[in-house]
Amino acid sequence: MSVESASTVAGRSESGGGARPGDGGGCRCGQCPHGAREGHRQALAAFVALREEFAAGRGVPAGLAHSAGAARQWVSDELSLSARLLAERGAAEGATWPATARLRAVLAVWAGVLALLLGQALTAVGHGWTTGRTATLTAAALLALGVTAATRLHREQGGALAPLVGEDHRLSTSRAVAVAWVTAVLYAVLTLAVQLALGPGPDARHHLLSGLGLVSSGGLLAMLAIGSTVAVLAYGMTAGRIRAGRVQKVPADRPRVADLLADDGGRGSFTDAQYVLVNAAVLTFALVRLAGDSTQLPGIPWVLVVLAALSAVTYLAGKAVSGGRPVILSVVRARELGDLAAPIRTGDDIEIRGAGFVPPGAATPDRLARTVVRIGGVHVPVPLVPVPGGFANPTDGVLTVPVPVDVEPGPVDVRVITAAGAETRAYRIEVQD
Repeated sequence: MSVESASTVAGRSESGGGARPGDGGGCRCGQCPHGAREGHRQALAAFVALREEFAAGRGVPAGLAHSAGAARQWVSDELSLSARLLAERGAAEGATWPATARLRAVLAVWAGVLALLLGQALTAVGHGWTTGRTATLTAAALLALGVTAATRLHREQGGALAPLVGEDHRLSTSRAVAVAWVTAVLYAVLTLAVQLALGPGPDARHHLLSGLGLVSSGGLLAMLAIGSTVAVLAYGMTAGRIRAGRVQKVPADRPRVADLLADDGGRGSFTDAQYVLVNAAVLTFALVRLAGDSTQLPGIPWVLVVLAALSAVTYLAGKAVSGGRPVILSVVRARELGDLAAPIRTGDDIEIRGAGFVPPGAATPDRLARTVVRIGGVHVPVPLVPVPGGFANPTDGVLTVPVPVDVEPGPVDVRVITAAGAETRAYRIEVQD
């Protein structure tokens, strides 16, 4: 079955965004969350169909079939046009994220308050309603009101989730952990404050104030300090390594919950996952202690604090060694079966072997199409070579590009520029007449 070329698909996209006969009847206006999702889904389906047709050897004009290089370049250009449309649809879908995120965040917070109310009501049966129950519910309601107000103020950046989103448009693991501990400490302090306001007498107030002792609450304050310090250090390390060119960062289309446990490429990360899970376990312990005795800040055993500190050190160590600059290890002439051994000449394909050519998060078609090789003074876009289910070129370790005729014979420097903007050091080759 034949499919439309990328230029035809792009033309239809530019002429309007509403539903049309034959489009499946779905809104893809890009202005509402549903329309943006539908438009992105349709663009993805069109791109996959186009890629699979080219991978099967169909769809190339007959006039280009005699030239492998011309056919490859034409296919790459068509795929790049379709990938550009796919990126635009993905960006439109990402732009609707703040509206969806802020509503879900507020609903989740107030659902938690309702769940706490039901839990307190059920456990009060047979024991009676106490001041502590009133205090915990009031503190939760105050926090929920604060989250609602923050959502209103930051409605264009995702509402209450705005502090968790990093500069790369992903949810930050370190910020999420720090915010969780700040929220837990605020909840505990508000609970004590409400009980202090409702205290029946001086003795009860004195008992509540004694629960704020540094000795008993030292573990909780240490956990807050660890979470906040790690968030600051992680931001500084990442920003510094990006400026120094020691790590490649590609922005995401929109934040995802999976970002908390995965790297920029969406693969599970041990350092991130262990940091989140350890802190979640210690935080759960603290909340259980607070539920058992709401008259004092929850005491956290120092052995758990040490465990969390070790987890934080592991997380920061992972940040310090992750990523790296792209590097060229060797450049060879790409030889087809049956070809004779020969030096590199203009018009030949060269195979650049190395590492880091496709940084995490840059495996999408539009970003693959942004990979460039500089041969001498000529910038050569790396052609997209489709295969069933993906691309054979470019890859993280191997790039294949033609040597343009504008390259002068003699010693020539080769550099790779990735989609993240990082550039390799020069690798010298010899181009023959």
